[in-house]
Amino acid sequence: MALSVRLDPILETRLDQEAKRLGVTKSEFVKDALERVLGIKDPYALLMQVRDPEAYRVCEPTTFDAENVSVRVKEKLCAKHHR
Repeated sequence: MALSVRLDPILETRLDQEAKRLGVTKSEFVKDALERVLGIKDPYALLMQVRDPEAYRVCEPTTFDAENVSVRVKEKLCAKHHR
């Protein structure tokens, strides 16, 4: 079904920018927004369908040695400038 909607120029510009940024057509963008607003599409439920349960596994805490990071960054920068 085709539907025509009049948009003010500012809204149309934003729609065009966001659709381009996401790599979708304006029609796809509007359909997706309508599905979410009407409760037909729940982004969280879709995420849960595709997510691997292992992604929620808690990782062991690691220690972070800021000094070693600083030293390594400095070494890399020096090596890069001395090429």
